[in-house]
Amino acid sequence: MYTEKELCGKITSIYPDIGTCGIDIKVDFNATEKTWMVHLKKGSHSLDHFLEVMDADSCMEGRQCVALGLEIAQMRKNIEGDQF
Repeated sequence: MYTEKELCGKITSIYPDIGTCGIDIKVDFNATEKTWMVHLKKGSHSLDHFLEVMDADSCMEGRQCVALGLEIAQMRKNIEGDQF
């Protein structure tokens, strides 16, 4: 299994501007829910998202990162106020 740092690195490799545009990202494994928790924060706005292990595994193994990429893109739009 991979670490929080490795998954966070994969996310920032897909969206390299996450760190440079003022959005802080943090990844934790939620043992109770058995999912990855992705935290994004910008100013006073923050969002948490559960990322299923199967989707994270697929991305980390280089098979498919579409689900992860779409989820992170949606989270960014929500934080930046592009979605109502």
